[in-house]
Amino acid sequence: MIKLTVDGQMVTLENGGTVLDAVRAAGIPLPTLCHHEGLQPYGACRLCLVALTGDQDRLVAACIHPAEEGLQVRTDAPQAVQARRLTLEFLLARCPQSDVIRNMAAQVGITASRFETTPAESNPELCILCGLCVRVCREAIGACAIEFVGRGEARTVSTPFQLNTDACVGCGSCAAVCPTGAIRIEDRNGLRILHTWNTQVELRACPDCGRSFMPQPLEFLKERFPEIRPFWNLCPACRSKRTARMEMAAGLS
Repeated sequence: MIKLTVDGQMVTLENGGTVLDAVRAAGIPLPTLCHHEGLQPYGACRLCLVALTGDQDRLVAACIHPAEEGLQVRTDAPQAVQARRLTLEFLLARCPQSDVIRNMAAQVGITASRFETTPAESNPELCILCGLCVRVCREAIGACAIEFVGRGEARTVSTPFQLNTDACVGCGSCAAVCPTGAIRIEDRNGLRILHTWNTQVELRACPDCGRSFMPQPLEFLKERFPEIRPFWNLCPACRSKRTARMEMAAGLS
């Protein structure tokens, strides 16, 4: 265990944690958009910038900086607060239609960006390039169906050549972790249509109710999670019903 201070509050943390873990252990709110507990830290959005005070003050991204014995962390340091505000202004200029970004900015008193931006009504951009979708596809699913493409202002996330990709299993994890709702997925006529990735995946029908709900390639889940084999091909509604019947039968026996 190690000890450090966050905004003057002593925090005890298990060795191997990050400054963000310490901030959260102290109960201090700190915004993040690119961080997810199930993925490796990335430090892309820069919204969790904090100041480390001591012999030489410096700003660090809390999500990727290791917590160390004796660190003095200030989330309320003027330079840290100003840096986070500046980041929000950049994000607001990039994604003026994003409710998530607008709400986060409004919480710190920002209603407009000083930086050049396309009017919201003609700028549908919602992607903030946080990398969560790329990382969950690579690290958690192992599909590597999407990746960053281009540089600078042209940087985006896409499938190879922006075409339908066989590597995509249609799991929807990318949309689940996206913080701004930038990834559009629709289930229609037995297909999962991933509009953002120009990809379609055939859906399997639930044997109990006949509703199409699960992409065909997700059969690999049977091997990865053997505990769900009795229910893996059932839709969530039928799975809940069958589980309830089993629990009721067990309670009556």
